[in-house]
Amino acid sequence: MPGLITYPPFPEDLPSAPLLVIDYALLSDGDEGEKERLWKAATELGFWYLKNHGCENEVNDMFDVGTEIMRLPQEEKSNFEQGTDGSMAGYKSPGANTIDDKGTRDVHEYINITKDDILAWPDVVHGSYPEPVNVHMDSAIRPFAQKAIEVNITILNVLNEKSALPDGTLAKLHRPEMHNQDVVKFINVKPSSLHAFEDSPYVLPHSDYGSLTFLHNRIGGLQIQMPGAENWLYVKPIPGHAICNIGDVLVIMTAGLLRSNIHRVVPPPGEQNKYERQSLVYFTRPEDDVILRPLVDSPVIAAAVSKNPEKDWDKGVTAQDWVSRRTKARKAVNYEVRMYHALQ
Repeated sequence: MPGLITYPPFPEDLPSAPLLVIDYALLSDGDEGEKERLWKAATELGFWYLKNHGCENEVNDMFDVGTEIMRLPQEEKSNFEQGTDGSMAGYKSPGANTIDDKGTRDVHEYINITKDDILAWPDVVHGSYPEPVNVHMDSAIRPFAQKAIEVNITILNVLNEKSALPDGTLAKLHRPEMHNQDVVKFINVKPSSLHAFEDSPYVLPHSDYGSLTFLHNRIGGLQIQMPGAENWLYVKPIPGHAICNIGDVLVIMTAGLLRSNIHRVVPPPGEQNKYERQSLVYFTRPEDDVILRPLVDSPVIAAAVSKNPEKDWDKGVTAQDWVSRRTKARKAVNYEVRMYHALQ
């Protein structure tokens, strides 16, 4: 596989978000101070850096695999297009999704490899993938997924403890052996696709709709807003550090104790804008049949519900439906169908 690309440095004069740096090694050892720092990050901003996660080799291998997939001929990648039925598995070509309510097409491509397919391989659960996925499943893809699962379960256990939930509650809703919508996602966008955006977002402000996000970037572009602020701050990529954040599901389950922060993506800054922007993500989501509602077995969460009884915390849908609806809504074909019916 190819070696690492040497990118220009992130511009030092740009405003960057003051994310806390959480030490995964300390979390794994049960350090109480580090648990408290994680809780602070998860409840106040919803984003943090994670160092000493032990996944650096697996991350490097996955960037090579993702790049190999993106270098395939477009017609070959398109044979594995996700489709429009809400399935997470497969390839998404540039322009297949919309980014706003005007039907504006997106400019990035990505491959989603589901956790269920990774752990069942060579059996198929959700779908098939381009040949590099099969070639590198044992050497790169499964090792990365297993490390990411381990990291996120460790984080879930800390959040479980700090939320005053019975031991293992969150972990039991995210068991790796059960089917869910977890994915390894590799995203690629070419510099030529971003010329029209300049400093404007090509991924519009949004929050993640799963439980936890385990993200690896090598160049800039990700931005977040600090609580109560209107300006956007860059999340500066730091070598060896993952960027982690809370998703909407954990906000629902904790009745707002945890924070799912708005973020967006703009073209890479400075000299970095001459390079493809690539991201590697592991999205952790609950098991498919979990109903999304507050976990009131915790007295802290029950109190949060009672303090705001009019809040629509109980979504009354399964985690699978929650993800499927959002995946379908983004598809350009489905947008066009909605607009057609709206005009009839």
